[in-house]
Amino acid sequence: MRIAIMGAGGTGGFFGGLLARAGNDVTFVARGAHLNAMQTSGLTIKSRSAGDFTIPVQATSNPTGMEPVDLVLFCVKTYDTETAAQVIRPIVAPDTVVFSVQNGIDNGERISRTLNAGQVMCGVANIFAGVEAPGVIAHRSTGLARIMVGEWDRKTSPRVERLLQTFQKAGIEGVHSPDIQLALWEKFLGICGNSGVSSLTRLPIGPILACPETKSLFRQTLQEVYAVARAKKVGVPEDAVERWIGFCANLPPGVRPSMANDLAAGRRMELESLNGTVVRMGREQEVATPCNFAIYAALKPFVNGAPQLP
Repeated sequence: MRIAIMGAGGTGGFFGGLLARAGNDVTFVARGAHLNAMQTSGLTIKSRSAGDFTIPVQATSNPTGMEPVDLVLFCVKTYDTETAAQVIRPIVAPDTVVFSVQNGIDNGERISRTLNAGQVMCGVANIFAGVEAPGVIAHRSTGLARIMVGEWDRKTSPRVERLLQTFQKAGIEGVHSPDIQLALWEKFLGICGNSGVSSLTRLPIGPILACPETKSLFRQTLQEVYAVARAKKVGVPEDAVERWIGFCANLPPGVRPSMANDLAAGRRMELESLNGTVVRMGREQEVATPCNFAIYAALKPFVNGAPQLP
């Protein structure tokens, strides 16, 4: 399969590396030092589940001039969604699948403003991985490397089957979701709590859950997202909040979500697509979201990087 990886960070770099190792024709669209390292030294994956390996890869900052691809694995940060959709237009043919595995819940419609909506699919990537150094991806959690695939209308389709087969042949756990909207919201619920509270407290998950007050903040943040989802008629299960807390309790205690890492490094943050979206949707649905608002308000000055202080 001809594949373009739009965004070669932790998610795109890891899954793209496995797809390339499996023999697919993969091109990474990246930038900066990470791009330069892949072009000169290849891509290195460090993973306790997939193994450590280095492979030569095709990488570019601009896909213009490339032949159209069968699949674009769309992995950019949410604040780059519209720009990235424009960048990939030259390699998107009528039968190309543009498959977003980004955080957030509205990326499909945002990409569809630039591309044909029928070409766009949304999935859920469950993985803790990041760029350890230029050209090096570290997969931080044993066994957690899954992609959930499904059609918005809840029907099976040939393209779903083809994606699942391609992922599974590459050693990626591909799972068919009968309700991809629900799957997106369930991840959204958890990532708003984890990313928001971790970024606000500057702590990894272990100390957050070990302190009764921050654990309570974590739970209340999740409960607000749950309430917004139910107000929007999304059938998130009643036990979703407690299941997320239980899942996080079993993570390595030093795990930090990507938004917290971005904050610590002074990079842009996905705040608007996470807690900011909860606040806006809460207002629309007349659902109170005080914890998400506190997180959003406290972090907003850092959304484009560390603010200039007087």
